[in-house]
Amino acid sequence: MENILIAGATGATGKRVIEILNNSESFNPLALIRKEEQRQQFEDMDVEAVMGDLEGDVSHTMKGIDKVIFAAGSGGGTSEEKTIAVDQEGAKKLIDAAKNSNVQKFVMLSAMAADEPSKNEDLKHYLEAKKEADDYLRASGLNYTIVRPGALTDDLGLAKVEVAEGSLGKRGEISRDDVAFLLVMSLADPLVKNMTFEAIEGPQSIKEALLDLTTKA
Repeated sequence: MENILIAGATGATGKRVIEILNNSESFNPLALIRKEEQRQQFEDMDVEAVMGDLEGDVSHTMKGIDKVIFAAGSGGGTSEEKTIAVDQEGAKKLIDAAKNSNVQKFVMLSAMAADEPSKNEDLKHYLEAKKEADDYLRASGLNYTIVRPGALTDDLGLAKVEVAEGSLGKRGEISRDDVAFLLVMSLADPLVKNMTFEAIEGPQSIKEALLDLTTKA
């Protein structure tokens, strides 16, 4: 089984990723935690936790890790300073640690329209941080996938999406459940290798959508 480190494991989307991986036969999840008191919730799930603060040193977190899912985020409503510390610089630190440890793949949870931060004034600093992290990952030399979902909802996932490499050219919503499945499916090689894609709710199954993206590339 491949060992998968999940940054943002305590967040709403990260928890869903952990649950999916924990029920798979191919992946063994490890939760990146910032506080010791966060460990118990994962031990209750028989999931190993790794201590590491994205605002501090994470160079030690890659021991035995095969692939990484970065689902951490400050959210668009936090301060610019916190957003830069977590979404931008924290991501870059983890990318460096992954590269230094020859991690096989790095899957990044980004945001729709991250390449055009100026078009959304309310989320400008958030999208700028995401763009910086995405660009850094693409230039790292790591095998990567960058997933850019539309507005996240807590609705029950339908496992059906609409995706496009680069930009979809329209806005939309998608459940955290479906985003979690997109992140997990993106771990599988050669699916969506070295690709950036946007995703919203749609008519196509997640597996078919990612296969189509891969074959079109």
